[in-house]
Amino acid sequence: MKSRLLIPLILFVLLVIFLAVGLSRDPHEVPSPLIGKSAPTFELGQLADPQKMFSPESMKGKVWMLNVWASWCVACREEHPLLIAFSKTQTLPIIGLDYKDQRPAAMAMLAREGNPYILSAFDGDGHVGIDYGVYGVPETYIIDKAGVIRYKNIGPITPDILREKISPLITELNRS
Repeated sequence: MKSRLLIPLILFVLLVIFLAVGLSRDPHEVPSPLIGKSAPTFELGQLADPQKMFSPESMKGKVWMLNVWASWCVACREEHPLLIAFSKTQTLPIIGLDYKDQRPAAMAMLAREGNPYILSAFDGDGHVGIDYGVYGVPETYIIDKAGVIRYKNIGPITPDILREKISPLITELNRS
């Protein structure tokens, strides 16, 4: 009789432990299977000029940032002033990936709020975002000179994340 009660109790305790561990983790630090792997290749028309194409291949030899954003995204507007300020330092090129958006709305937002990107690729149907494992916008990737993803941030970049994680990584990657 005791063993019949002991098994459910043990299973319950294990479930509580797994739940506690899961809840104690930072949701912005979801590990990406793409870290350490080549960035998925694509070719998309640019937001401002659909006739001009962009491919990550054109960034080989440079450390760069890919920021996935959309005009309808509240959190993207929250991080936008930080991206504007960071872009003015010219630390690295910032490429935007306008995700599941409407071209006129995206263009209007950049005209109104400022444009931190050297260009934005337009991913209206979200296929490229799927290849990058986008959970939701904003998401940011740091890609090294060889085209390998070295960092992924889910959610808006904060000054702390920029100072403590992204800037040191950029410095390190530019040395190699």
